[in-house]
Amino acid sequence: MKISVIGVGYLGATHAICMASLGHEVIAVDVDPQKVALLNTGVVPFYEPGLTQLLGTANAQSNLTFTTDYSDASNCDIHFLCIGTPQTENELHADLTALENAFESVIKIAKPGSLIVGKSTVPVGTAQRLATNLAERKPGVLLNWNPEFLREGHAIADTLQPNRIVIGANTENGAEALANFYKLVSPEAPIFITNFPTAELVKVAANAFLATKISFINAMSEVADATGADVTLLADAIGADDRIGRKFLGSGIGFGGGCLPKDIRAFLARADELGLAESLNFLKEFDLINQRARTRAVALALKELGNPKGKKIAVLGAAFKPDSDDVRDSPALEIAETLHALGASVVVHDPRALESAAAKIPELTYSDSIEETLTQADLTMHLTEWGEYRALDPALVKKLVKVPTIFDGRNVLDVAKWQNAGWKLLALGRAL
Repeated sequence: MKISVIGVGYLGATHAICMASLGHEVIAVDVDPQKVALLNTGVVPFYEPGLTQLLGTANAQSNLTFTTDYSDASNCDIHFLCIGTPQTENELHADLTALENAFESVIKIAKPGSLIVGKSTVPVGTAQRLATNLAERKPGVLLNWNPEFLREGHAIADTLQPNRIVIGANTENGAEALANFYKLVSPEAPIFITNFPTAELVKVAANAFLATKISFINAMSEVADATGADVTLLADAIGADDRIGRKFLGSGIGFGGGCLPKDIRAFLARADELGLAESLNFLKEFDLINQRARTRAVALALKELGNPKGKKIAVLGAAFKPDSDDVRDSPALEIAETLHALGASVVVHDPRALESAAAKIPELTYSDSIEETLTQADLTMHLTEWGEYRALDPALVKKLVKVPTIFDGRNVLDVAKWQNAGWKLLALGRAL
């Protein structure tokens, strides 16, 4: 099938490359000529495990074209809108400007009988508004809403073997073409065909629930600090209940990235517009808990260091999560920036995110060497759960630091192993 993918950011580039690897002819369109040029030379402008290799396969190379010209996609049967919806500056609302501009451009070139598919995360009500616009101007073209559920670091698997496919449509046969397309992509994946509002809500409700679990356990971490309980054992015990589950009960410095924080805030803004602010008021508290985890980490570091001026802090991790170079709303980077502003000498290491971190906060010191980062450190802070950090030999790296004290911001290090090697461990919600 001939398809277009509009927008070659994280979602769009992944979708385009994966669909081309399956043999579909893909025209990927973006307004950024630099991104297009990089992708046409086989360079993915962000890190996602395996994606560069997939782009280099024969199928992807022969079936995939990146362009800035929308007219190149005029003969496509399906147009996937993969446009970011960032938080509006100084507001909670999602900024739909780029999405609406892309939608306008696709309307102009879409052929009769083709299908436009929105994959962007949008406030509920957006799809119906766009569908009404489309029906008035191109009555032979249908709109579906098909939210994405990609996890950074697992995007290829989540695209090619999704655990569910949601298709929002407003006509009885409006979802048939897209459902048939996805049956070819992943025959085993369950398909949920819904109306537009349900499809839009599935994505934001899922993110809100995941944020709820993380925020809950971090609230329990605060209680544990006050009472002497161990939040990690608490999570193990309550997570053993299959009604609750252990996933997303990892306590620590909280969540970040380009989805959960801004999607929760946009959800709150939309609820307020619908007169439902009280229904989602609990999400405001979760946002505060998430931010408070970062300030608690800084406070713990200051308690350990005393006056931070002139003290070296080795920060392990800049990305908001492992297997990604994404530093948007990264707890690790915010903590590093705060400690730097308080006068500490902060050196940051990350296996993949140094370039994006330096572009965002250039005043920090960055190193691509773990050894250099740790040398003569007065405090080590483990802030992103990369496998490289969990695999460190504490006895060996102890020889590099000035003071063998490590803050485990993700509560995943082997406590006994590090303590037996002579390290003092610090953590939120744990009396170590």
